[in-house]
Amino acid sequence: MSDGLLGPLLLARNAIDRSAALRGDEEWLVRAWAAEKTRVLLVHEGRTLISRFTDGAALVLMSPGEAPEGTRYLLGVDDDGVPYFAVRAPLPPEATGEVAGLREAAVLLDDRDAGLLVYAVALEAWHDTHEFCPRCGSRTNITTSGHTRICPEDGSQHFPRVDPAVIMLVRDDADRVLLARGPRWPEGRMSVLAGFVEPGESLEHAVAREVLEEVGVVVTGPRYMGSQPWPFPRSLMLGFVARAVTTELRPDEEEIAEARWLSREELAAQVESGELRLPGQVSIARRLIETWYGSPITTADD
Repeated sequence: MSDGLLGPLLLARNAIDRSAALRGDEEWLVRAWAAEKTRVLLVHEGRTLISRFTDGAALVLMSPGEAPEGTRYLLGVDDDGVPYFAVRAPLPPEATGEVAGLREAAVLLDDRDAGLLVYAVALEAWHDTHEFCPRCGSRTNITTSGHTRICPEDGSQHFPRVDPAVIMLVRDDADRVLLARGPRWPEGRMSVLAGFVEPGESLEHAVAREVLEEVGVVVTGPRYMGSQPWPFPRSLMLGFVARAVTTELRPDEEEIAEARWLSREELAAQVESGELRLPGQVSIARRLIETWYGSPITTADD
């Protein structure tokens, strides 16, 4: 198996400087918002506007003067000095472009646009669930271009957070891969195992604990492979591979509807027949499976 992931992590791309030092510079922010070269993307409930072309798509970006009223997030500045903002506002029905969410748009966008959209969706998701102070319950105010919320009553500051989650491809000594399906997933849809890191826990321990809890398999030697944001709503997926010490499957019925070991030949045959549906191209799960398989896998869903 390769030492690195096969293919790009589509939600881990970025082509602009996030320009953290400018977030609280009110004079610069006023100038940037007045500049015609500044580009703005709209985001609403995790969706935005894109323009499709023959072999991809691009974000529909506009000038500040064209943008509707809404909460502004500074996303950064590119190498040519162009500032980028997101505005959180309903998408105008008369606007040019197609409404798309991150899952469908990310496979079509280039590095700059994918990075901008992931960033904007992640910020919007955080603000959706952090309007009130966790200490006193007062409504908080947005500052530093959408990167801080401050409580006006107790002065506490709150920053965008992510929840670390491990996602692991488990293989046994016969080089079979372990795939599983959650109870709410459709028949045939399977993926690698994953779970949130608990307080006071290392990533490696989380890998071993989650596999044991979900399917009763003991693993060893977890090896880090890569990470990508998963803003649904605010996870950071940390990818690992691990070797199974035991292979008897004892799925936790609340977490796992079914689990199975598959050889490469079995996986290929089941994907071709439609019996098995793999995770989408935007997921790190797909990259882990393809890295173990040794090449990209074409499915009917792609």
